[in-house]
Amino acid sequence: MAEKKPGHSLTDHQYGANLGHTHEGDDAFDHDHDHDDLGEDGSPENNPLWVQDHVSLTSVGMDIGSSGTQLIFSRINLRRLGEDLSSRYCVVSRETLFQSPVALTPYRDQERIDEDKLAEIIDEAYAQSGLHPDQIDSGVVILTGEALRRQNAQAISELLAENGGEFVCAAAGHHLEAMLAAYGSGAARISHDEGKRILNVDIGGGTTKLALVEGGRIAAMAAVHIGGRLQVVDAGDRIVRLDPAGRHLAAEAGQSWKLGDHAARADMKRVAEWMADALIAAIRERPLPHAIEQLYLTDPIGELGRIDGVMFSGGVGEYVYGRESRDFGDMGKLLGTAIAQRLEQGALPWPLLPAGECIRATAVGASEYSVQLSGNTIYISSPGDLLPRKNLQVLQPPYICREDIDPQELARAIHGHFTAFDIQEGDSEVALAFRWAGAPAYPRIAAFARGIAQGLPRTIASGKPLYLVLDGDIAQTLGAILREELKLENEILVIDGVTLWDLDYIDLGRIRLPSHTVPVTIKSLVFSEDPRHPNDPGHHPHGHDHSHDHDHEHGHHHHHDHDHGHTHDHEHDPHHRHVKPGKKTWKR
Repeated sequence: MAEKKPGHSLTDHQYGANLGHTHEGDDAFDHDHDHDDLGEDGSPENNPLWVQDHVSLTSVGMDIGSSGTQLIFSRINLRRLGEDLSSRYCVVSRETLFQSPVALTPYRDQERIDEDKLAEIIDEAYAQSGLHPDQIDSGVVILTGEALRRQNAQAISELLAENGGEFVCAAAGHHLEAMLAAYGSGAARISHDEGKRILNVDIGGGTTKLALVEGGRIAAMAAVHIGGRLQVVDAGDRIVRLDPAGRHLAAEAGQSWKLGDHAARADMKRVAEWMADALIAAIRERPLPHAIEQLYLTDPIGELGRIDGVMFSGGVGEYVYGRESRDFGDMGKLLGTAIAQRLEQGALPWPLLPAGECIRATAVGASEYSVQLSGNTIYISSPGDLLPRKNLQVLQPPYICREDIDPQELARAIHGHFTAFDIQEGDSEVALAFRWAGAPAYPRIAAFARGIAQGLPRTIASGKPLYLVLDGDIAQTLGAILREELKLENEILVIDGVTLWDLDYIDLGRIRLPSHTVPVTIKSLVFSEDPRHPNDPGHHPHGHDHSHDHDHEHGHHHHHDHDHGHTHDHEHDPHHRHVKPGKKTWKR
C-alpha cells in the first residue's frame, strides 16, 4: 500500500493570502480542513472566521460651530448576521472613547476662523484621546452656523480632511443642521418610540434651528437668525465681537451697538429678552409679523398643527434646562434664562420634554459611523468616466411609489429635497436614493424615468453624471430607458438592491477583473438613538459585500454574482488606515 499522504490544516491556506490555492495530483482528494479550529488558546476572537464576522471601527466627529468646537471619538462594533445566511453587518454596540472639552471657536477677525488656534484645539483633543489620525477609520467634519459663513471655512474643512484621512466633510446648511440636531438631541427617537409629534428647538451660537418630527421622521425644518454668540463682550463689558445679525437684533431692541462700545449688563439683558420674545413669536405667530419674518434664514414652517411636546438643544439649551450656569461673555446665559422664564409662564402651549443631548447633540451623532458594503445589480454607461467615485452625498426624496407613477410628483419631490438640504440642483454631484414598490412593469418604470429627468434639469443640462440607487430590482431597465428612450447623453449609473438614507455617503470602486464586479461602500451617519433604523437588527445600517457584476458584452443584460467573501478588498477596508504616514499635526 502506498504511504498515506499527510493532511493539512487551515493554517496552510494563509487566510486568503494565496487565493489561487488548489489541490493537485495525488493530494487532490486528501484534505483535512480544520475549520472549527479556534487556535491555541481556544478563544473565538482568534478564529479568522469569527474575525471575519465582527468588525470594529474607530470614528471621530468634529463639530466646528458658531460658538463652540468639540471632538468626540467613538468605537462602532458591527456583526454579520450569519445566522440568517445574510452578508449584512449590523451595528451591535457603540462606545464613546473620548469627548473633548467644548472650546470656544477661535476667530481671527469678523471674516475668518483662526486656523492656527483651531489646529491647536484639534491636536490637543487627539493627544488627550490617545488616538492618532491614522487610527481613525471614518469620521465627519461639520461646520455650522456663523462658522460656516467665514471666508476660510471650506479651506479649513479640506485641510482637516487632508490631514485626517477619508472624512466625509459635510458643510451643513441650515436644513441639514436642523435635521442633525433633531436626531442628535433624541427628539426623533422619542417621537418614534412614543408616537409623538415633537418640535425640536436647537439654539446655537449663531442660529436657531427648528425641526418638526413626527413618527421619528423629519416633517419640516427651518432656521432663524437668533443665537447666543452674535454679540460678545470682554471682562470690561466692551463689545469685542458683533456679527451683522447681532447688530441688527440689538437695534431692534433699541440698542445702537457697534464694535468697541460699552454694553451695560442691563442693556444686554433687554436685548436677550427681545430675542427670546422674537423666537417665541417666530415659532407661534401666523402670519408672522414683518420684523420676525425677516429673521428667518429659510422658509418658515407653516401651520405647526398638533404638537405633543417641545425639546431644546444646542448650547443655549443647556441654560434653558438649567444644566449650565457659567457666563462666557456672550448672550447665551441671558437668552437661555429669558426663554426658560417664558416657558414657565406658558409662552409655548406645549409641554417641555426632558433634556436629551444639548451642546453635544450634533457632535455625538456625527462621531458614530458605520460602513455598509452593498449591492445587487448595476447599470453603468461608462465605467472609465464614472468610477471610482468617493464621498458622493445621498439624498432620499420622500416619494411613495403608487400604482400609477406620476412623473411630475416625483420631479417635485426631487426638487424639494434638494432645497431641504440647501443644495442647488446641478451644482454638485449627488446620489439619489429611492424606495421602489409595486410591479416592475414597463409603463411604471418609464414614468419613473421621466420623473427623474424632469427633476434634474440643471444636472442634465450641465452634462453631470446621474447616480441613482434603488432598493427594488429595476436598475437595468431604468438605466436603459434613461439612455436609449429619453436620449440622455449624461453618463448614468444605477444600482439596485441597496437601501440608503439621507445623511449617507457612498463610495464606488473600480470594476474588478476578472469578476467584473464593482465594490460599493456606504458610510452612514449612525446616531446614538436613530429612528431611521428601528430596533430590528435588519434595519440598522450594516455592511455587506454583494459585488456588482457588470457584463459589458451583452448590452443591458447584466449578469450578477453575490460575493459573500466579506474581504473588504478595496480602499475602504475597515482595518485600513487612511492617513498618509508622517502627518501628525492638523497645521499646514
